[in-house]
Amino acid sequence: MKMTFYKYQGTGNDFVIVDNRLQIINKNDTERIERLCDRRFGIGADGFILLENDKNTDFKMVYYNADGNESTMCGNGGRCIVAFAKFLGIIENEAEFIAIDGLHKAKIENETVHLQMQDVSEIKAFDQHLFLDTGSPHHVEMVTDVAHLEVKSKGSKIRYGEPYNEAGTNVNFVEQLTADNFEVRTYERGVEDETLSCGTGVTAVALAMHKSNKTTSNIVNLKVQGGQLKVTFNSTENGYDNIWLIGPAVQVFKGEIEW
Repeated sequence: MKMTFYKYQGTGNDFVIVDNRLQIINKNDTERIERLCDRRFGIGADGFILLENDKNTDFKMVYYNADGNESTMCGNGGRCIVAFAKFLGIIENEAEFIAIDGLHKAKIENETVHLQMQDVSEIKAFDQHLFLDTGSPHHVEMVTDVAHLEVKSKGSKIRYGEPYNEAGTNVNFVEQLTADNFEVRTYERGVEDETLSCGTGVTAVALAMHKSNKTTSNIVNLKVQGGQLKVTFNSTENGYDNIWLIGPAVQVFKGEIEW
């Protein structure tokens, strides 16, 4: 059958998104999903997203990594599916939706999507890095001259190394630019390469930099390969809440492909 799809990107993190409210897609066909995300034999994307009905919220987000496997939360994908829901007329400028990590709220101002992330109660600090879960697991490590870092080789070693092993982790390399500005490059598991941006990654970086006293601001600006993102949050005795990931989400094109 012909499947209508939409291509979206949020600061260069790109996704194939499909309206699956009629349940037309076989979600167990991981090989086909992987092929759709392939940049030579398919459409090409960092991930595949289905928008589905949910009886308690505006919609449900189902997210797959580029390897075809259903994955943990994707922040930029969450912002893109909110923009897609507005395009479909499901929402206007505010939304509530369910994802694999729970309920999310969102709002749209022009092409900027504000996505509320889950509260974070634990950040583990080690000698050379921090580790936390922002809907997906993230290793956060400060470096110098991040622009010239070999992200794929260094990131893959950490992603598969101790203590992460098979479960793996996303890996973020961070350089501080000013008091509340950081440059971030991310190696993403499931893509198994550097992506131009990672929403849960920059969220993790913002919280980790505040936790480690690299910044005192609760509004943190993140420079990624694909543009600029912003993370705002409240610091509490129990961790961090009211966390918002803010940035653009843009429809690139619409197409049809055999499913």
